[in-house]
Amino acid sequence: MRWEGNRESSNVEDRRAGGGGGFGLGGRSVGIGTIVIALVGGAIFGINPLTILNILSGGGGTVATQQGPAPAPPQNDPMAKFVSTVLADTEDVWKQLFAQGGATYREPKLVLFRGAVGTACGTGQSAMGPFYCPGDQKVYIDLGFYETLKTRMGAPGDFAQAYVIAHEVGHHVQHVLGITDKVEAARSRGGRAANEMSVRLELQADCFAGVWGHHAQASRQILEQGDIEEAMNAAAKIGDDALQRSAGKAVVPDSFTHGSSEQRQRWFMTGFKSGSVKACDTFSARNL
Repeated sequence: MRWEGNRESSNVEDRRAGGGGGFGLGGRSVGIGTIVIALVGGAIFGINPLTILNILSGGGGTVATQQGPAPAPPQNDPMAKFVSTVLADTEDVWKQLFAQGGATYREPKLVLFRGAVGTACGTGQSAMGPFYCPGDQKVYIDLGFYETLKTRMGAPGDFAQAYVIAHEVGHHVQHVLGITDKVEAARSRGGRAANEMSVRLELQADCFAGVWGHHAQASRQILEQGDIEEAMNAAAKIGDDALQRSAGKAVVPDSFTHGSSEQRQRWFMTGFKSGSVKACDTFSARNL
């Protein structure tokens, strides 16, 4: 992936020097690593999956202490520069797409942390993987996740890493467009199973990541040979069926929350090939 020398976002907070706060209030966090913890977190990270799921749903705990302004990451940190550059690229793409639709894009913040961090959705932990909190409109990531993605999940490569950021930014786009609120309202009314709604939400975020890749490539030619394969491999490794198999469990489609490997790959490519937000309407799709 060609990213060196491109613009870096100023919307990056470096909270790696501080500890995490208590539980917060204000919305459910949605993360690419959620199913990882639910299925293999106990074995790999030693954390009770029920505890993490409770955190993700914003349940329990006390109100988090307000944190002061966080500094920008140091310029001599190559991994921080990478995610700052990817975030800037998503900003450029989504600003343009929103402007074309007569709207204004609200940029999210990207928070770097280690161990644990207080959020408006509860206490985030490194073992959860990267996640987005609609309550404060921030993407959270412990950069150590990339080593896990590479060595434990078998998904190396810088474009695989960029896909992770673009997916979480996709959740922010859903929030800005009001999709997240509509999904939560539909869940409260019943109807479609909660798991099915979660899968549709996650697959749309995958599709939005593909939309970003399409426009970034068209504008800045960021892709190198093998980059798309890296993203496809990452999508395959974090599919619900693949994670259930890796945990030594039977594949149970009704329990999926993020989608199968094939679904995640297909919806990313739908966004990448079309570059169209409308093509990412997973909620109207009969066949996911």
